[in-house]
Amino acid sequence: MVELEQHGDVTLARLSNSRSRIIGYSVNVFRVRGVVIDTGFPAVEAEVGRLLDEWRPAGIVLTHQHEDHAGNLEYVARRGLPVQAAAATLAAVREPERVGLYRQFCWGRMGPVRSTTTPFQAPGLELVYAPGHSTDHHLVWDAEREVMFGGDLFLGVKVRVARPMEDPRALVVSLRRAAALRPRVFFDSHRGLVPDGAGALLAKAGWLDETIAAVDRRLAEGWSDAAISAEVLGREDAVALVSRGDLCKANFVRALRATWKATG
Repeated sequence: MVELEQHGDVTLARLSNSRSRIIGYSVNVFRVRGVVIDTGFPAVEAEVGRLLDEWRPAGIVLTHQHEDHAGNLEYVARRGLPVQAAAATLAAVREPERVGLYRQFCWGRMGPVRSTTTPFQAPGLELVYAPGHSTDHHLVWDAEREVMFGGDLFLGVKVRVARPMEDPRALVVSLRRAAALRPRVFFDSHRGLVPDGAGALLAKAGWLDETIAAVDRRLAEGWSDAAISAEVLGREDAVALVSRGDLCKANFVRALRATWKATG
């Protein structure tokens, strides 16, 4: 399913299928300045193809490696569309991570990108490094129009779950750097248009600062990960069970312990 929204010169296409809707997930791709930001997930390849036929973009810009964002890159490359992406992202999609069944159920399976991708520089758009959600994560910044496409930088203010590869400490830095650019308009890849984007980014950074401090205090006191998670973040919910622990609150604490040991 494709649902279109128009926000000035930005077209948002919300992509979902019957499986993703069962668990309440969708992802957005954007058309702006004659290019498309992200490629959607493998299970909606046909829908993405129809959008590309209609939009005829000059190229594709990628925010990061995950299958809901880069899942149709092989298809795009076979069509001959040039791609603007970080070197780390292009390296990662050639050997994509093995994902759990819940992600395959929701998004489909992303195979390795084997086709050659032609480099591209989208006019007026800049990739800005913003790690934390993933090591290769970038936001897309239109400085002239003060419009930011945040990929998965935001997602929500009080996101208490994490995947194993996430880094909440790095995420705080990225959030504050993004807010410092003072975006007039902010788009999130899952929430769409976020009102008061700069304020939302700072609110998330502030909540993370407080939460990280609470976790760090308990780490210093010798608490276990399970005890910290229950005390600071609350009991695990259904997503932890469905994902078999791939997306859970315990991962948030484990990530903080790993970086706390490195700096403490």
